[in-house]
Amino acid sequence: MIKVVLAALLSFWAVGAGAQDRDFSGLARLDADTSSIEDGWRKVDIGLSLSQGVPYRVFTLDNPRRLVLDFREVDWRGIDAAALNLSEKVLDVRVGGFRPGWSRMVLDLAAPLAPTQVSLRIDEVTGRARLELELQTISAEAFSDTAGAPDLPGWAATGRALKAEKRPRQRGEAPLVVVLDPGHGGIDPGAEVGAVAEKDLMLTFARELQEVLRRAGGFDVVLTRDGDYFVSLEARVALARDAGADVFVSIHADALAEGVASGAAVYTLSDAASDAASAALAERHNRDDLLAGLDLGQSDDRVANVLMSLARLDNAPRSAALAEHMLAGIRNAVGRVHKRPMRSAGFSVLKAADIPSVLLEVGFLSTAEDLKNLNDPIWRQGMAAGIRDGLMEWRSEDTALAPLRRN
Repeated sequence: MIKVVLAALLSFWAVGAGAQDRDFSGLARLDADTSSIEDGWRKVDIGLSLSQGVPYRVFTLDNPRRLVLDFREVDWRGIDAAALNLSEKVLDVRVGGFRPGWSRMVLDLAAPLAPTQVSLRIDEVTGRARLELELQTISAEAFSDTAGAPDLPGWAATGRALKAEKRPRQRGEAPLVVVLDPGHGGIDPGAEVGAVAEKDLMLTFARELQEVLRRAGGFDVVLTRDGDYFVSLEARVALARDAGADVFVSIHADALAEGVASGAAVYTLSDAASDAASAALAERHNRDDLLAGLDLGQSDDRVANVLMSLARLDNAPRSAALAEHMLAGIRNAVGRVHKRPMRSAGFSVLKAADIPSVLLEVGFLSTAEDLKNLNDPIWRQGMAAGIRDGLMEWRSEDTALAPLRRN
C-alpha cells in the first residue's frame, strides 16, 4: 500500500516537470465547490481540485485511524473542511499549515480504510490540478501493518530526541533567556469562537510580549513559532532546550464548552491534576499532536526521554515560584485573575525536566469580557507588563536562592 502512495508522490515530479515553465503566482488554492469526500460502493472517493499542481504525499496512521495528505503548499484560507465531508466513513476533516512550506489535511476514519488508487492530473493549458483517491476497506491488521509516515528524503521530523541533561541555572549575571510558546498553530487552531482562533491571538500576544521584554532589558526572548504553522509538543520543548532557556512560558486562551470562567490562570506540571477542569484542559492540549496528524507510536519512549524524576523534583519549586510571581504581576497590572489562578496538571509541553516551565491561560475566549480584553491591544499591553514584572521579581528571588538549591 505504501509503495502505491510513494509512487503517486514520485509521479508528480514527472507530471509537474512540464508545468514548471508556467508562471504560477502564489500558493495553490482548493476549489471547495468541485472538491468532496463521498461514499461509494464499498469505498470512499476523495476528489480535491487545486488551482495548480503541488508535490504531495499520502499515508495512514493508526491509534486512532487517520488518513493524512501533505501538500507543498496549499492556502486553506476560507475553506470549511468539514463541509467537504459527505462520507459516513470519515468522521472529521481538518486542514491547515503543518510546518513552514507544507500544508496538511487530516481525515479521521471510522473504519480501517486505505488508499488503493491515487492520481494527480494536471491540465497542461490551465495548470489546474485534480487529486483523486479511492479508499477501500481493509482488515484492522492490514491497516496497522501499513500505517505510518513514509520516510522520504528531506522530511526529517522537526525537533530532536530530548535528552534529560542538566544545564547551568540562571544566577542573574546574564540576560534571562525566556522562551515564549504561542499555543497551537497551523492545522491546530486551538479554541475558536466565531472568527477568532486561539492560535492567531496567542501569536499576536507572544510577539507583543517579546517586544515588551526586550524593551525592559535583561531578557533574551525566543518564540517557538513566529508564524501560522504547527509545532509538535516535543519540538516546542526541544526548541527551548536548544535556545538555552532559563524560563519556558506556554501561552494559551481556552474556551469552555460548559460553565463560565474568566481571568488569567497559571499551570505548573503535576502527575495528578489539581482539579477536574485542569485534567480536562491538559488532556485537550496533549491531543494537539494527534489532531494534527502526527504518528504517536513512539510517544511513550519520547516522553520517557524527557522526564528525569530527580531533576523535576528539584525544579518544581522554581516553577511554582515562577507561577506565583507571574500571577502577582498580572494582578497588579490588570486588576484581577482567575478565582483559582494557581493550578497544575500533566501538560506534556511542561515536561522539560531542567527548565522552570509554566502554562499561562491569558483568558477564556468563551467569556465575553475576556474575549473583549484579548482583542484589545491596550489591555494586552497591560497583561504583557504584568508578566514582565513577574519575571523580573522571580529572577531576583531565584538568583538569591540559587546557593541554597541543588544544581
